[in-house]
Order: sequence, then structure tokens, then C-alpha cells
Amino acid sequence: MIIAIDGPAGGGKSALASLISKRLGFFLLNSGLLYRAITALALQKGLLQLSEPDIGRITELAEETRFSIIDDILYVNHVDMSSQLHTHEVDRYVAHVSSIESVRNVLNENMRKLVADRDTVCEGRDMTSVVFPEAKLKIFLDASVEIRAKRRFDQEYSRMSLDEIQKSIQNRDEIDKTKAIGALKIVPDAWYIESSDKSLEDVYHMVASRIEEIRE
Repeated sequence: MIIAIDGPAGGGKSALASLISKRLGFFLLNSGLLYRAITALALQKGLLQLSEPDIGRITELAEETRFSIIDDILYVNHVDMSSQLHTHEVDRYVAHVSSIESVRNVLNENMRKLVADRDTVCEGRDMTSVVFPEAKLKIFLDASVEIRAKRRFDQEYSRMSLDEIQKSIQNRDEIDKTKAIGALKIVPDAWYIESSDKSLEDVYHMVASRIEEIRE
């Protein structure tokens, strides 16, 4: 059984997916971490700081990279890169990397292999529309930009101010909604959840009840 969760940056997808995984025993796939990993590796190799990013070499990098997930930790070429995935530089470039069609194709195939024959909860931008259109439960989790910025600020992923985080999220929203490949959208059969006035526990219990109904 696959549960696919889409939504904008800071909408609570990761927290919800993590809770579902821990409490219901689902394998957890955070698609954004794969894109962040490739972005971090590309930055290390100087492939993104050019006036024109080297799409060919970034795609080769994605093809050569090996991913595994153990105890909800993403290992990249057998290395835990968790501390490198939420830097300001990665935040700045990850949307551009995720807009490269050839990179998306490589990572989408990686994701399908990672979840093969597993009960999985996955989250990202196009899980419901592109990567797992056959998912048993599709969710679009949303919240206001102000609430999303506050949540991201409280997570203390970076040293950015609340205002800087909000501007970064607004910029990411615009890129996500308008990019030609893998654009953020609500598919017709997705369950739309507006979580601005809901706690994580509220949303979890809503979703857990729906999962129980599907399993019966």
C-alpha cells in the first residue's frame, strides 16, 4: 500500500509522513531529500555556481549516486548526509535541480525501486501526480505561507530569520507551481487538507482513520 503526500514547502508533509511511518509501520520516503542530496553533491563539485548549471554532469551525478534508507535516514553512497541537506546554499539551488527533467527521471526511478514491495508513505511535490499515480491514498497538505514559514523557523534548520524563510518559501512556491516538469498541483483524486489551524496530531488522526477505512 502506498500513501502519497504532496504539498508546498513547510506544509507539514515530512512531519506527517514521519508520524504515519512510526505509528503505523510504513516505510518512509522523503523525495525532497534525494533532490537535496544531489544538490549538495553538485554544489561540492561546483556544478551549480556557473552562469549556466551543467545539466549533463548533474544528470550523470544523479545516475552514479546510490541511495539507501535505513531507520528513516537517507544514506548517499553509504554516507549519512543529513547535516548537509538543509543549508542555505542547498535551499537556494534545490528547486533548480528538481526542475531538470533528466534528473527527475533518474530520481523517480530510484524512488520506485526504494519502495518496491513495501507499505510506504512518501512525500514530495509530484508523488501523487507523477511518481506514484497508483497510490491507494493521495493527499495534498497545505497551509498559509505565514504558518509554513513559522514551522520551518521553529525547526531551526538554518540560521535564516523568519522573514528570510518566508521570502524563500514564497520564491519556492512560485518555482514549484510554474516549472514545466514536476510542477506542484492538486490531482483530481487527492484529499485536500488545509492544516493552518490544525495541529500535527489533528491531521494525523484524520489520515490514520482514512487509512484504516482503506485497509478494511
